[in-house]
Amino acid sequence: MPKKKTKTDLDTLTPKQIVMELDRYIVGQGKAKRAVAVALRNRIRRLKLEPELREEVAPKNILMIGPTGVGKTEIARRLARLAGSPFIKVEATKYTEVGYVGRDVESMVRDLMAAGFQMVKQEMQESVKEDAEERAEERILDLLLPGSAKRKKASSKDTPPKPAFRPVNSFSITSDSGPSVMGTMVQVGIPINRKKRNEETPDAKPRELTPEEQAAMEAEKAKYESTREKFRTMLRDGLFEDKTVEVDVNQEIQLPSFGMLGSGFEEIESGLSGLAGMLGGGKKKKVLTVKRAREILISEEAEKLIDQDRVTEEARNRVQEMGIVFIDEIDKIAVRGDAGGHDVSREGVQRDILPIVEGATVNTKWGPVDTNHVLFIAAGAFSISKPSDLIPELQGRFPLRVELDSLGKDDFLRILTEPKNSLTKQYTDLLKTEEVEIEFLPDSIRRLAEIAAEVNSRLENIGARRLHTIMETLLENISFDAPDIAPQKITITPEFVDERLKDIAEDQDLGRYIL
Repeated sequence: MPKKKTKTDLDTLTPKQIVMELDRYIVGQGKAKRAVAVALRNRIRRLKLEPELREEVAPKNILMIGPTGVGKTEIARRLARLAGSPFIKVEATKYTEVGYVGRDVESMVRDLMAAGFQMVKQEMQESVKEDAEERAEERILDLLLPGSAKRKKASSKDTPPKPAFRPVNSFSITSDSGPSVMGTMVQVGIPINRKKRNEETPDAKPRELTPEEQAAMEAEKAKYESTREKFRTMLRDGLFEDKTVEVDVNQEIQLPSFGMLGSGFEEIESGLSGLAGMLGGGKKKKVLTVKRAREILISEEAEKLIDQDRVTEEARNRVQEMGIVFIDEIDKIAVRGDAGGHDVSREGVQRDILPIVEGATVNTKWGPVDTNHVLFIAAGAFSISKPSDLIPELQGRFPLRVELDSLGKDDFLRILTEPKNSLTKQYTDLLKTEEVEIEFLPDSIRRLAEIAAEVNSRLENIGARRLHTIMETLLENISFDAPDIAPQKITITPEFVDERLKDIAEDQDLGRYIL
């Protein structure tokens, strides 16, 4: 999860630097990168305006138009990660019009708020991690030294005892006009807090310890502290990692999901989740290894150290000011002008999305969230429909339109070599874990790009996703046999590529079964 960028960090993100950062992971698509870079920079500029003017500046939502596999989603995701913004990707086809069974469009805002809350929570837990680790260590030592927990409890302040109830006698009342009433007489006793009584009556002084008793207590205390420190050293050295301990673990209440039943049920789910959070699920004893217990206890202690109200407030503010929603497959809910009949469901989803994009207040279990300044990026191939098939009001809410280019041989070559997380590097590092070293010759990588472009031109054009299938087919036998042939070094030559991929390159009927 990305850390929140500070104001200074955001100020340094000029449009050129944003594009340069995107170039490290995404090949080509300069127009789209420039559009999102300007959109992000405008959000930074808006935060510097006076509050009165700041509210009037709305984000310029973007509509990306291009075939599948050209980098639309990746551009939006990398942009959000770069800015430390809450981000979600949703599919327009997953939503239904209000009144139908299915997910309501307002759920995308709830999902965005959930992502923002989780992001801020992890950041705050990271900031208190050292304190949480120290507290967890003390609790593990209490478990390894059972007497230490009792010693702490005995030395802590006495809690006032609860009132005692004792049945004394039973009674019955008979009435001519009504039924008889039976009951039980009880005696309510309020136990005396002896410690408090001693403080209120100074005459009753506690017995002073003799020098021998005092020395014995000091010796026992020193022995206990010495043993605890020895255990602490052994614990830090990892000598107790496989030892089992009995831990009281917080148990959460499991509630049924109502998300697919519509907006009304989603609100019920949010309310029940809040109620479950207040009630808690109690404690449950579990026998765990020290290694696993440490993870759970650190998480519990970090949860105690952070202020949940502050997390909610910061998350809501970040979602409202810097949140990004990527709506994919928006072309699938567009209605073609020449289509027969009237598709109520598709137009209904568009009408429901419209107020969210325009700016609305959506109730979530963390409180109301305003979408006026959330950046929406919609994307679609528009191979069958056109952007003009969207309802006019929704078109107007996406003033920036960017067309992404189809990928060719040169683009595939760059994708295989240039990005920081290129496919060739991924497969090289994966097989290296099995002590199998593979080396791609430049000519073999060029041949892979040629085959990918050729197959895309003859079959469905799925963009860079074609490279995943090509690489899997190329290295299938090596990946399967890697544990048995290690250690070994294998050079991927153009001849090897042609041998493994000749069926895909030559047989169109076989190619139909390749994604």
